[in-house]
Amino acid sequence: MRIEKGPGDARAELFGGRGTVTVWNLLGRRAAPPFSAVLSCELEPGGSVGRHVQQRDPEIVIGLEGDGEATVDDTAHPLGPGDVVHLGHGQVLAITNRSDDAPLRYLIIKAMV
Repeated sequence: MRIEKGPGDARAELFGGRGTVTVWNLLGRRAAPPFSAVLSCELEPGGSVGRHVQQRDPEIVIGLEGDGEATVDDTAHPLGPGDVVHLGHGQVLAITNRSDDAPLRYLIIKAMV
């Protein structure tokens, strides 16, 4: 399954991670309360998104394809097809693609509280 719009926004070494994650903003510029963002993401094989704090809105990360890991604060969670990880405001997230030959695809959905 691939959900995307246009070419996406390639972000290298996001938050001090490794490799490139491509992000598609599925809401574009439309308002969709209570959701502040719906992002489709593809992290390259062996890549990572570095540790970063949820500054504003809580979010869920939903695994679509691949073999990854989402670390919330210091707790690791599997991130593969059907896995869902919740992050509250102020929590720290890092994501790793554990595969050396396949991308990790996931959705990030942020909601205003």
